Amino acid sequence: MRERAPAKVNLDLRVVGRRGDGYHELDSLVVFGPVADELAVLPDEDLRLEVEGPFAALVPAGEANLVLRAARTLVDACGVRAGARLVLRKEIPPQSGLGGGASDAAAALRGLVRLWRLDVEQGLLWDLAREVGADVPVCLYGRPARIRGIGERIDPVRGLPELPLLVAWPGRGLSTAAVYARLRRKDHGTPRRPPLPARPTLPVFLAWLEASANDLEASARALLPAVGELLGRLALLPGCRLARMTGSGSACFALFSRPEEAEAARARLSAEHPDWWVVSGTVCGEP
Repeated sequence: MRERAPAKVNLDLRVVGRRGDGYHELDSLVVFGPVADELAVLPDEDLRLEVEGPFAALVPAGEANLVLRAARTLVDACGVRAGARLVLRKEIPPQSGLGGGASDAAAALRGLVRLWRLDVEQGLLWDLAREVGADVPVCLYGRPARIRGIGERIDPVRGLPELPLLVAWPGRGLSTAAVYARLRRKDHGTPRRPPLPARPTLPVFLAWLEASANDLEASARALLPAVGELLGRLALLPGCRLARMTGSGSACFALFSRPEEAEAARARLSAEHPDWWVVSGTVCGEP
């Protein structure tokens, strides 16, 4: 039994305020892909996690891992007495703003519900996802969406055009907490944005997206200058229509008009910077 855990790409991210409890209110358009972790879920007497893959050494395999946190949360909520062996293959770099940990946790919830044949109401599953982490609910949804609040408000976004993109990571991660701690009030965006046109063409969608931003970029650049270097290089790639950081960084993406342009850019960037992690693909919107 296997579950895909696709990368989360924030096409924009506006910080629209700060709550009394210290959490920031966000407004972000999210899509998924083009790379994914994979979680194998197998029967076992105990509950245990194994991590493999190219980024296995950079993520915890113990209780600090969101996969095990999600599993424990499900066990406690449903009174489960069975175990499971969870084998996580890490293809998404950690601390990259691509939501790998949250997507892994969502995959664990889906996979364990199937393995243990639990009759869990959808509302309870969403509540458990929120308990595990702020990004887990949208990763549980796993399709294009607009997220607001601290991630608990999820509105489906349908009719997006196909988006050829390249995602690159400069080989070093960023702490989400550190990026937010450096955020200044002047970096906050506006809570208002023009409505997304219905079923936009790619040029119309790109024009709409260009008017937005990622309000965490300045903080990320200050903490890790490689983010600014990466964004500058992406913007110069032939065919690049938009270059932006995703989430709290340090990964960034570039959007193109055609898949061939994205793939050519991936090959070029990989050759120029073999120490960077670079992937390309096409993210499809909802029909």
